Amino acid sequence: MNLLVVTGMSGAGKTVAVQALEDIGYFCIDNIPPVLIPKFAELVEQSEGKLKKVAFVIDLRSREFFPSLIAALRDLTLEGKMTPQVLFLDAADEVLVKRYKETRRRHPLAPEGQLLEGIKEERKRLSEIKGIANFIVDTTQLKPQQLKEKLAGFFSDNEKQDMQISIVSFGFKHGVPIDADLVFDVRFLPNPHYVDELRPYTGQNQDVYNYVMQWPQTQVFLEKLTNLLEFLLPQYKKEGKATLMIAIGCTGGRHRSVATTEYLANYLRDKNYPVQITHRDGNL
Repeated sequence: MNLLVVTGMSGAGKTVAVQALEDIGYFCIDNIPPVLIPKFAELVEQSEGKLKKVAFVIDLRSREFFPSLIAALRDLTLEGKMTPQVLFLDAADEVLVKRYKETRRRHPLAPEGQLLEGIKEERKRLSEIKGIANFIVDTTQLKPQQLKEKLAGFFSDNEKQDMQISIVSFGFKHGVPIDADLVFDVRFLPNPHYVDELRPYTGQNQDVYNYVMQWPQTQVFLEKLTNLLEFLLPQYKKEGKATLMIAIGCTGGRHRSVATTEYLANYLRDKNYPVQITHRDGNL
């Protein structure tokens, strides 16, 4: 049986996540106290296979029960009944503030209306569960349909899924992606931004791509990067990591990081790794 715990920051998209999971066959239970997870697991075992995919949504609405979540998951794993997975949804603080203001809802940790302080306290309390999460999804720039598609890619027929690799290009001046597992900085490469005829285009343009790739330091970097990943990816897969996000950043996220991302994605696809590309700041 697939047991998935959905948690994360309030306002990060758990409602949309539940809808997506239900659409692909999960039996979802919202706001269950963690102490009841072992009891429900027993009921599932007694269903004789009728329930194969179960998702629990657990967050700080559980209040005093929430700290027992990690212990409950550990007990299930030690008992050998099942190996639960954790999906953690996150988003930038300013986006969470905006979403709360739009819905006019109260934050569970900001009853006096100090919204940003409540968000910071929630992030602090959730740091431990985020640290053990199998999947971390940043919904800052995701529309509901995009989030649904991402989760469907993770959990549809999950037992047949290989480790999913996402490569995102970004600009450091716009912030580092908060859900990145590996971050590489390519700001040391010559910048097409200072070439007048290349500035309007992105690294997906062939001339910009060729400009970035022509330098000896680019080739040395790519050789070392691909060697590193050829060592790391099997290790991550061996440990059961379901998703890996590689973030590649330059100053603005339009030229060097985009070209490097395109190169790396093609390289890994040639090695038969499933790869998704996002150019986060490519159109800014």
